[in-house]
Amino acid sequence: MTDPGNPSTDAVPPPGCPAHPGAVRLAGLEYQQSPSQLYRALRREHGPVAPVLLDGDVPAWLVLGYSELSYVTSHDELFARDSRRWNQWPNIPPDWPLLPFVGYQPSVLFTEGEEHQRRAGVITEALEGVDQFELARECQEIADALIAAFAGSGHAELMSGYAHALPARAVVQMCGMPSTGTDTQQLVDDLRISLDAAEGDDPVAAYGRVGARLAQLVKEKRERPGPDVTSRMLLHPAGLTDEEVVQDLISVIAAAQQPTGNWIGNTLRLLLTDERFALNVSGGRLSVGEALNEVLWLDTPTQNFVGRWAVRDTQLGGRRIRAGDCVVLGLAAANTDPQIWPESHVGAENSAHLSFSNGEHRCPYPAPLLADVMARTAVETLLERLPDLVLAVEPEELTWRPSIWMRGLTALPAEFTPVVQ
Repeated sequence: MTDPGNPSTDAVPPPGCPAHPGAVRLAGLEYQQSPSQLYRALRREHGPVAPVLLDGDVPAWLVLGYSELSYVTSHDELFARDSRRWNQWPNIPPDWPLLPFVGYQPSVLFTEGEEHQRRAGVITEALEGVDQFELARECQEIADALIAAFAGSGHAELMSGYAHALPARAVVQMCGMPSTGTDTQQLVDDLRISLDAAEGDDPVAAYGRVGARLAQLVKEKRERPGPDVTSRMLLHPAGLTDEEVVQDLISVIAAAQQPTGNWIGNTLRLLLTDERFALNVSGGRLSVGEALNEVLWLDTPTQNFVGRWAVRDTQLGGRRIRAGDCVVLGLAAANTDPQIWPESHVGAENSAHLSFSNGEHRCPYPAPLLADVMARTAVETLLERLPDLVLAVEPEELTWRPSIWMRGLTALPAEFTPVVQ
């Protein structure tokens, strides 16, 4: 086993590795800034299903094709979610960076069949209790408070100061926690580390702290329920245990916070750098909607997702997949599959992207609608309050976070006419 902290080490695939010569590491600076080049190269060389190496040169398959990914996510009897099937567990060290993604947890993410339907049903009904108009109002209040903090200066770093902060505050408030405060900020920071660790971060430890804080929230809501998602999950007739609610809350909050923040940031980048939107953007709500949807096609916040595990030996995209192999869902690659866009033109008006996945394990309804409310309100409010907002650097100076999993900018510096509050 190679050092998981040194992805540049020459690959020596572990025993039973499904990869063959030509397998590509899903790591490395050469691909983190422009992963679309990686997807094109893999598709050219390997077709719609490519052999890849995860952190520490752990083998897996990356599904690049739109139809192949749709097939995987629609056939749970062949590609299931319980990661305990993985044939590589003997080769995984206890500090492996991707453990928060693939280490089995008793959460809705890893359940199957009737148990998954039960758990997902609780989440769906709890989220259906969120009034979308009330959520939009709360998001606008959060947006106004965030903008007020920097409006008088004439400049702002919009990723940390706005794009990530707004959905973070909105989702914890939706779940029954205060939208601000040291406790809430620590939870948000630990979620970020769990999902998108920077150099020096400990994602495994951060994930443990997230679970501990949400266990405390569940205890509080069990004693004093309120009009929030956590309380509705606890009071649901399905009778989830406190531990089940904690695990599923982690899934709900993580899915809403980091991806939505990057959705907002990626959309602002598009609006501020693409001349197609520049003429209409100030107050142009239709343009904002088109930009939000185009980002889901071309710069989707969740680039890749681990994953599915083969239930038995099977075939996929001309590849022999063995029982227990890990299959990574290449959502970004599938969205730009030339088989569905033969002229390389992605239609922003089309909503058939796979950014919220597909099949039984896709983001539960109405989660995508709530994420859209957060993102749309964030973008529209910022542009309405600061109509002459422009980038403070040249577009080519913007850099992406070094992650093959999430697609988000490291920073989005902007300038505008100072606003006296």
